[in-house]
Amino acid sequence: MHEVISLLINRSDFFLQLLWEHIEISLSASIIAIIIGGLLGVLIHEYKRLSGPVMLAVNFLYTIPSISMLGLLLYVSGVGNTTAVIALVIYALLPMVRNTFTGLNQIKSDMREAGIALGLTRLQRLWNIEIPLAMPTIMAGIRTMLVMTIALTGIASFIGAGGLGVAIYRGITTNQSALTIAGSLLIALLAIVVDALFSLGERVTRISPNMKRYTIIFLSTMTLIAMAVGGWSLYCRHVKADVIHIATKPMTEQLILGNVLKELIEHKTNLTVEVTEGVGGGTSNIQPAMRTGQFDIYPEYTGTAWSAVLKRTDAYDESLFNELSQAYKEEYNFEWVGMYGFNNTYGIGVRNELAQTYGLKSYSDLARIAPSLTLGGEYDFFGREDGYAGLQRVYNMRFKATKDMDIGLKYAAISRGDVDVMPIFTTDGQLSVAPITVLQDDKHLYPSYMAGNVVRSEILIAHPELRTVLESLNHTITDQEMAKMNYAVETEHQLPADVAHKFLVERNLI
Repeated sequence: MHEVISLLINRSDFFLQLLWEHIEISLSASIIAIIIGGLLGVLIHEYKRLSGPVMLAVNFLYTIPSISMLGLLLYVSGVGNTTAVIALVIYALLPMVRNTFTGLNQIKSDMREAGIALGLTRLQRLWNIEIPLAMPTIMAGIRTMLVMTIALTGIASFIGAGGLGVAIYRGITTNQSALTIAGSLLIALLAIVVDALFSLGERVTRISPNMKRYTIIFLSTMTLIAMAVGGWSLYCRHVKADVIHIATKPMTEQLILGNVLKELIEHKTNLTVEVTEGVGGGTSNIQPAMRTGQFDIYPEYTGTAWSAVLKRTDAYDESLFNELSQAYKEEYNFEWVGMYGFNNTYGIGVRNELAQTYGLKSYSDLARIAPSLTLGGEYDFFGREDGYAGLQRVYNMRFKATKDMDIGLKYAAISRGDVDVMPIFTTDGQLSVAPITVLQDDKHLYPSYMAGNVVRSEILIAHPELRTVLESLNHTITDQEMAKMNYAVETEHQLPADVAHKFLVERNLI
């Protein structure tokens, strides 16, 4: 806990920025949900025959798992805050629609009849009598929705959005539990504060009838203010010139490379760089976002590009790099600029005691006992042709069970004995201290995975100085040096930005 408190104090600017992003995303989604959900609740109250279909649709959307919802929306609105807000609005509709509908239905008929006797129109009765009377129930729905939205916003970082989920996800990825705990605590505290404020608001609306109307006015005013602030924020982002958008995958070395690119470009040019770190799904989500112009640059690996992007089924080696580059240029108008020099290829590691007991030295040895073992790996590994499918195809390797897990959790899982076998990367920082044996790929399944930058050609044309800057990174990092930098982050708990800065200084690049 002392480490968490120290982290919050020493990196207060980082957490304050994430906190503001978290509030911005959750508040935007909540306001939209209040408007849409409130209107739907009123609609089905006025037209009862619509209540069944509307509630069925809202309940159905609510049951879709959040990761699935984000994955589906990525194909519609891409990565970033917009997709996160849309998903959060969908989940927030249920409490808003249900409580608005329930609150209006609970109003006694004699109250409506009194409004009719006074000659009020239907809209006047709704605004002056029914909504104020239903406000305690509606406020309870808003309270539930806000707390739920604040909590759910934590997963927004999976699709490249901001918020405190960035700290949680980065902590998992880089093996920094204090960072994960700090992000989680701030989300919990934010939810508690909001819940307490709205609990007070509910009590006030029950005590003072006049406060019900004031509450409506207050919520309407806050909605207008939030819409104005959100609109101004979007406008500022839109008109901000000369911004290079970089994406990284959810891996420690990618966080480091993202900081290398940001500091180097900003130091050598007049450009501003915005980095979206740890985009969930890696290549499968970043590549489409590159095509739509959401990102301009991202670090990629040649073997991944060959199989996962170009969908080539033959084995890749670096003699095919010119063909790879040409295909990228022709099919996507992307270029490979700045080849770092290290090869982060796959390997397979097993627990030391298993390797010693069964004399395991190669993948073929492992295939013989695989049916009694559990394989754990990141989600990407199980979805790629050169991942688990490749092991099955080339080595006829079948395991007793498989476990999908975040890349940052694999080493902890194999150390605890939760899994027996796992894929590793040859530049993993924890590889040198982990209790595992790396086996020999005796049938040469895994191709070369040389790291380099994929860049949109439009950006290189608009900013030709970028090419020179990126080419200065050619052959600057070996496999061992990348593993050392990963170790500095994952085990020594140095910041990726600090590790990146040290590398740039040592190479005289800045």
